[in-house]
Amino acid sequence: MSKLAAHGVKVNFIPVFLGGIMQTSGNRPPWVLKAKGKYLARDSFRAAERLGVPYQGSPPDIVAIAKTVSPLRALHFIKDNFPESTYLAAIRFLFHKIWLPPHVNLAEDEKLIAALKEATDQLDGGSGKKLFSDEDVEKIMNGRESMKERVKDLTGEAVEKGAFGAPWLMATRDDDGKSESFFGSDRFNHIYRFLGVPFKDVEILPPSKL
Repeated sequence: MSKLAAHGVKVNFIPVFLGGIMQTSGNRPPWVLKAKGKYLARDSFRAAERLGVPYQGSPPDIVAIAKTVSPLRALHFIKDNFPESTYLAAIRFLFHKIWLPPHVNLAEDEKLIAALKEATDQLDGGSGKKLFSDEDVEKIMNGRESMKERVKDLTGEAVEKGAFGAPWLMATRDDDGKSESFFGSDRFNHIYRFLGVPFKDVEILPPSKL
């Protein structure tokens, strides 16, 4: 983020409901196709290893955990009412709560409350600065209803712009105002090239000489 900012790139994270995008666009989860599900079971670990992420497999009850409308509304309330640094830390903390064991089901209010109270700017939750007081958490939980239409509208807007899954990334250049869409976590080289951001691309190196 700081390196992108140094190149004049502003990043805006917009929580949307993936289930709504999939249903409206007519897309289907990758594991519906047996061969693709088998492939992704291995490829996900390769991607995590490449990025240095401690991925340990998808949640066993992923269908239940994927009902993220409640935490999405909470995140939008946080985005509107807390500093950006708090919002970004909350996204990261809740994301890890879902995707790393024990795979907390944040669709359940009591578990979302516990996660928000535990949240710090460090992922282990046991160190770092706490993000929210008990009073803050109560405000967030009560404020979710005010974000109902926000999540619905932004999810619909994503579909209108061509989204069929996530991550869906929109990049806009300042110089000519041109925008392009990108799908997937492995498209950053294309995004950087589009934005004119210098980067090191994947390349084969010659054999080292002894």
